[in-house]
Amino acid sequence: MEDIEDVVAAGAPPGLRLPLTAVGMKPKKKPRVRLVGDPLSNPQIPGTQTIYMKTFGCSHNQSDSEYMAGQLSAFGYATTDDPEEADLWLINTCTVKSPSQSAMTTLISKCKSAKKPLVVAGCVPQGSRDLKELEGVSVIGVQQIGRVVEVVEETLKGHEVRLLSRKTLPALDLPKVRKNRFIEILPINVGCLGACTYCKTKHARGHLGSYTVNSLVERVKMVVSEGVKEIWLSSEDTGAYGRDIGTNLPVLLNSIVAELPPDGSTMLRIGMTNPPFILEHLKEIANILCHPCVYSFLHVPVQSGSDSVLAAMNREYTVSEFRMVVDTLIELVPGMQIATDIICGFPGENDEDFAQTVGLIKEYQFPQVHISQFYPRPGTPAARMKKVPSTVVKKRSRELTNVFESFSPYKGMEGRVERIWITEIATDGIHLVGHTKGYIQVLVIASESMLGTSTDVKITSVGRWSIFGEVIETPSAQVKENTYQGNITLEAFPCPSSSDKDPEPCQCAVQNLGQKISGCGHDEAPVAIVINSSTTRNHIGRNFISSLQSMLLRKRRQQGSMRMNDVDANKFLENQETRRMSGKLATMDWILLSGMIVSFLTTIALLILLSSRMLSS
Repeated sequence: MEDIEDVVAAGAPPGLRLPLTAVGMKPKKKPRVRLVGDPLSNPQIPGTQTIYMKTFGCSHNQSDSEYMAGQLSAFGYATTDDPEEADLWLINTCTVKSPSQSAMTTLISKCKSAKKPLVVAGCVPQGSRDLKELEGVSVIGVQQIGRVVEVVEETLKGHEVRLLSRKTLPALDLPKVRKNRFIEILPINVGCLGACTYCKTKHARGHLGSYTVNSLVERVKMVVSEGVKEIWLSSEDTGAYGRDIGTNLPVLLNSIVAELPPDGSTMLRIGMTNPPFILEHLKEIANILCHPCVYSFLHVPVQSGSDSVLAAMNREYTVSEFRMVVDTLIELVPGMQIATDIICGFPGENDEDFAQTVGLIKEYQFPQVHISQFYPRPGTPAARMKKVPSTVVKKRSRELTNVFESFSPYKGMEGRVERIWITEIATDGIHLVGHTKGYIQVLVIASESMLGTSTDVKITSVGRWSIFGEVIETPSAQVKENTYQGNITLEAFPCPSSSDKDPEPCQCAVQNLGQKISGCGHDEAPVAIVINSSTTRNHIGRNFISSLQSMLLRKRRQQGSMRMNDVDANKFLENQETRRMSGKLATMDWILLSGMIVSFLTTIALLILLSSRMLSS
């Protein structure tokens, strides 16, 4: 079937919603008969149905799903986590690896078996529009998410709709329902400039298309005003940003940082960047990563430690260039944390190539390494290359995983004091999740009122996969003018200057309290911040009860499997607090009433006793 834009003669201006008569539709022979159980949910009235949404893939896909949920919610549709109670399923797909596409296929089969209307969005239909599994279902492409309401409306009527053209970037100011109300995932561009031989995403997301600096800055201003505490810049390649519109990543980052609150309440996380497009801006990027409102963390995929394999992948960089990126950032950014990716068993990879990869990972001992087995994606050049035997691929994957798991990247953190930004509840339903300046995850037990705040914690235990901390009372940081490009920045101690060497491209930001800061262009120790142990104990004592109550409340909600959005969660907490207070008041009322009854009965008994004595006398 043709795309909807090809069906409509002369098209329509960008942003204009097409009338229903102009929408290309393919009626089904037997529309599904729906039993109406809820009088408010009428299949004939658009905007009254319930949608089940499932998202696969990267943070960019998650952002797309949040935009689609926002538009559907604004039009009156409800969303649910229970596919059984939904009137329509909307699946946002990922085409990076075979397992994610296989999971999508399984879900599509379940939906068809349940005879539910289905809309498939994302990279799979965009990159493989003729896929057999997509026959008979509505599809919407990655740059058409702004018209998801139209597709859902027509699909609920029994029509099959296809929207796959890539003409303009989706608007950034569309309604949005965030999965986490404290985190905004902000796509800065779509597509990339690379041509990796194994990549299917390029088929879906296409060539590089960047949003303007002004549009992104305006979006940042908006989300900060809405209470967002963490902004993730998302992209298929962050480093390539702006090359199609005459700007670059440092210009964008400096413009965004200038709009972040000077009190450090909102943090910025820079997304994945490939080595080629960050090399020429390394010192500028390092300077920005040192800013107190930017996490000192970057995801830089290397994929292989062998130049010959990188050439076969068409990655457009060498291992030495990757080393230059990592070495420069580690040298110039205090506490820098770098994550990377490895593909095991790429076609042509021999034992020596793999040994070089293992050596590279051992040398740097990255705290995060995403290890994948090679999966040939249909339509890519690598799919036509001679494969490494699957047994060898699995063996190499296991070996590299064992090497990675032998590292202790957080050794030495126990006992230190770190500032963390708390944004979510852990999957165990007990702990809150915070991240350090280096984006190291720390789990703490604290009241839910601390969500969306930052605090200092003492690291109490460090494991291979988990770090636990204890919230402590901290002195308030000072806000003052800093020399960082004329912006207001947050500092907890002064930064002595150094006259015997050129200034490093960073300023002394809020770092580990009580620790000496290195790499900031001076050797003097920072002014010590003394935390009185008795004050800390008193603070912990004051907060223990509320933290315990909050922990138990979260555990009960998890065991009850309650599913709620942000609004429902707030109402739930308010109701819980009201019931708790009501319970306290009811108890006091009963005590008072009992006392009144006892007093009344005692008075009656005394009167009877006095009367009997008077009569007897």
